[in-house]
Amino acid sequence: MSREFSISKRMLLSALLIFIAVPATIIGGVVFLDDRKYYFISLMVIIYAMIPFFLRFEGRRPQAREIILLAVMTAIAVAGRAAFFMLPQFKPVVAIIIITGVSFGKEAGFLVGALTALISNFYFGMGPFTPWQMFSLGIIGFLAGLLVEKGIVKKNRLHLSIFGALSTLFIFGLIMDFSSILMWTSSITWELIVATYVAGSMFNVMHALATVFFIFIFSRPMIEKLERVKAKYGVLE
Repeated sequence: MSREFSISKRMLLSALLIFIAVPATIIGGVVFLDDRKYYFISLMVIIYAMIPFFLRFEGRRPQAREIILLAVMTAIAVAGRAAFFMLPQFKPVVAIIIITGVSFGKEAGFLVGALTALISNFYFGMGPFTPWQMFSLGIIGFLAGLLVEKGIVKKNRLHLSIFGALSTLFIFGLIMDFSSILMWTSSITWELIVATYVAGSMFNVMHALATVFFIFIFSRPMIEKLERVKAKYGVLE
């Protein structure tokens, strides 16, 4: 009972940080800092992401091999974005983040998603959009781990492909389109919202198809290998 209570408290804190503190901080940066302090806001998002991740260890220190695993997954996602830079929206990033969340848990999924957006933008260019990318990719990783943990999504290609398509369209796509509106103007109208979402719909569909493609190719072999690593070394359990 005490363990279940501890898990529920950790889950509540994670939800408060990820779904309330992170978006509130990003919006606060837009409203009070004129959307110019995105390095500071990005740092705050990373701090929020680290707190739930370290709380999951319940009194023990994370092992170096656990940190290295997440660093490797982040590096793969960053490299995947760089490798396909010439193909707009056709990237394996969301697929890698989903695989991370499925394999290592929701906290790891959010952390890798946020780190991937931050680190890759050192190559592609930082801007006011960076915290929004960190938030949207982190949310996808978090939900992937949570839905698998609850048994709603299974660790198979079909379930992960459906989740990948929907999350890319309706989480990453909608959040980033909304952030574009905030960066363009302070006078938000329904006409502008509709025009923005319509203009971005084809890019979001292409991104979703890319996510499905890479999940279908990489999810099974990567998850099998990551599960073996977890079982052999007892990491991120």
